[in-house]
Formats: sequence, C-alpha cells, structure tokens
Amino acid sequence: MRRLLNILWLGLKELRVLRADPVLLVLLAYTFSVAVYSVAHGVKMEVRNAAIAVVDEDHSDLSRALRAALLPPLFQPAPLIAAAEVAPALDAGRYVFILQIPPRFEADLLARRPATLGLDIDATAMAQAGNGSTDIQQIVQQEVADRLGAAAQPVRLVTRTRFNPNGLPEWFTAVMQVVNSITILSIILPGAALLREREHGTLEHLLAMPVAPFEILMAKILANALVIVGAALLSLLLVVRGLLGVPLGGSLALFLVGTVLFQASVAALGVLLATATTSTGQFGLLALPVIMLMMLLSGSMTPLESMPDWLQAVVQVSPATQFVAFAQAVLYRGAGVDLVAGRLLLLFGLGGVFLGAALLGVRRSLARAG
Repeated sequence: MRRLLNILWLGLKELRVLRADPVLLVLLAYTFSVAVYSVAHGVKMEVRNAAIAVVDEDHSDLSRALRAALLPPLFQPAPLIAAAEVAPALDAGRYVFILQIPPRFEADLLARRPATLGLDIDATAMAQAGNGSTDIQQIVQQEVADRLGAAAQPVRLVTRTRFNPNGLPEWFTAVMQVVNSITILSIILPGAALLREREHGTLEHLLAMPVAPFEILMAKILANALVIVGAALLSLLLVVRGLLGVPLGGSLALFLVGTVLFQASVAALGVLLATATTSTGQFGLLALPVIMLMMLLSGSMTPLESMPDWLQAVVQVSPATQFVAFAQAVLYRGAGVDLVAGRLLLLFGLGGVFLGAALLGVRRSLARAG
C-alpha cells in the first residue's frame, strides 16, 4: 500500500508539472486535433505487393490463368481458399482482395452467356483497395481476351467493399494518425519528464525521499499514460468520429486496453532513451530516428506486405507494429478479444521487457545523480 501511495503522489506531481507547461499542452492538443485532421486529408498511398487470394469453383484453364496472372510487384502469389473462408479471412485481415471465380465461368463465356466474377475487398487500406480493384479488372479483361479472343463476352466484375464502403481515404489515415500520435507522445513525454528532473536538480530531491526507482518509473509512465490515453479517446470521439465522420467499428473499451499496454511499453522505451542521454537536446536527437523508424515500419503508413520478408519478421518485435495491427482489427473490422488476444499478449510481453530495461536505466541514472 505504501508503494501504491508513493506512485500516486509522484504521479500527481507529474500531472501538475504537465499542467504548468503550456508548450506541452499545446503540443498535446495540436497532435490529437489539427495533425489528425490534416493528415487524414493529405496522405495517399499506392498499391504494391497486396495480399490476395482466389476462390476457384470453376477449375478451368481460364480460372487457373487468372490466378497465375496476379503477379508481383502488384500482388503477392495468390493462394486458393474455400468460399467458406472468405469472411473469416477478411475479418482476420489476412487478405486485401479475394477474387471469386464461379462454376462454369469459362463455359459461360464460350457459350456467350453473361459471366460474373466476385471481388471482396478489405478497404481498410483504402489506396490499395481502390487502385488494386482497377488493376484486377484490367488483368481479368486482358486474360479473357488473350485466351478466348472473339468468343469471349465482356466480364462483369462485381466488387463488395468491406470496412470502408464509400472508399474514403480519411477513414484509414485519421485513425492511423491517432495511433502515430500516441507513439510519438508516449516516447517524448515520459523521457522529457525524467530529463526535466535531472536538469532542474529535483532528481537529487527524489533520492532523499523514501521512494524506489520502480515507483519513480511507474509514476512517470502512468501519469503520462492518463493524459495520452485520455487525449486519444477524445480525438477518436470528437475529431475522427465527430468531425471527420469516420465510423469506429469495434469496442472502444477494448481499444483502450490495448492502448494502455502499448503506451506502457513505448513510454518505458522513452525513459530508457532518456537515461542514455544527458540533456533534452540529446534526447530529442536520439528519440527522433527511433520514432520515425517505429512509425514508418509499423504498417500505419505503408503496408507490411510491401517490405522485404526479413524486415517484416524483424518489425514484429516492435510494439508499434503489433499495436497498429491491433487498432486496425478493432476500430476498422470490429474484431473482438478472440481475434486480438495474441497481439494483446505480445504487447504485454514486450511491455514487460521494455519496463525491465527502463528500470535498470533509471537505477543507473539515480546512482549517477547520487
């Protein structure tokens, strides 16, 4: 109980310091409002190495040719799946496109009967969804013309766009900007708080108090987590859903649980970076490339499938990568705990690793100050 009280009072001190800093308050407000709105209207992405699958119920030469024509660099090699797997695969986010070839597709074309293909799209990644569907239609028309020639009737490709039926790019970029803002501030605020103690000489005061390094670390992380998570929630409700009109498909409570786990891990990373520096300027120079790499390689800006295989494997140990996938599953596709439990466990494990490393760094920092 004494340890909890120490964390509480130290956390309240952090909140008072933050309230008295107008620059940080303006940064917090700008990051979760103006930045989210402007990025939502300005960021565009191209199709590359998109995940696609094929449901082949025709088993003809033409259907096999259509599958073989879905080639890199636009698409990944297309696996065959059953029709019953379409909805679960899209819900789990395994594919962006699923092309469904119905029975007697080639026979209908040869007999000059109307033929229809189905294309299911996960429009979470809106740029890929819109441009990719156009590319697929061109590929289908070209293959049909090459193989059947004059005997072919025009093929009508019927698309079913899921999770973003209106094809609005801001539905994707708005939520991802909130995620990126959480990443940036979760690293900067706790690290800056520790350095502020050192530069103002109050770190020595903490050494004279009956508090442990763990209590100091947790107070800084929890106080900043309260501010950042609260600001993120308001941004989702007021800016993303209210101002931009983006529907949030899943549970906000589940999203907040994942946000707290993610924020704890990256806040610990921020504290760890702060213990390796001696000034706020050094901390900023060190934190900037770390933040940029986490954001660029998390899947919030470009799809992970576009990256080399070895890099995709490496970034799986980044909390940002796991959190982006978690946020997309919950807020876009309405995923429940059963679909994101694995990512929550990974965030919890990564948070434990970073907290342990940050605790060692805080102890060394206090030892130097003493």
